[in-house]
Amino acid sequence: MLIQITLGSALVLASILVAGISYWLMEVVLSRLHPWLAKRPHKPKLVLVLCMTAVWVLAQMTVGVWIWALALRGLGIFVHLDEAVYFALVAFTTLGFGDVLLPVEWRLLAGMAATNGLLNIGLTTALMLDSLRSIRAGQMGPDV
Repeated sequence: MLIQITLGSALVLASILVAGISYWLMEVVLSRLHPWLAKRPHKPKLVLVLCMTAVWVLAQMTVGVWIWALALRGLGIFVHLDEAVYFALVAFTTLGFGDVLLPVEWRLLAGMAATNGLLNIGLTTALMLDSLRSIRAGQMGPDV
């Protein structure tokens, strides 16, 4: 049990680290685009930022799923990588279909992967909204 908790915690931290670095990079890109984003027309640029951050979040979430999948495959829990990716994706998104399960001795990792997915989804939702709010505030000017 302690091995599962330690390993699961390390995978959660790795995934959150990827999310943090990803958000930092997105902030750098958005800060460089700020002068252009502040000019009219505003609404198409806001939609562009929404689409850009959505793709960025999708990429970051995909990396998180692959971190889990490679770890599960590396531990020998799954023989085939596609099965490990499928399980990680289903667990990470908390769908939990139940068609692919971890062996009993590794089942705590399933809950930790689901928890990691919830954390990442919550974090990235907050970061997307913060990015849009920041861009919109810049478009409205310093008086707002």
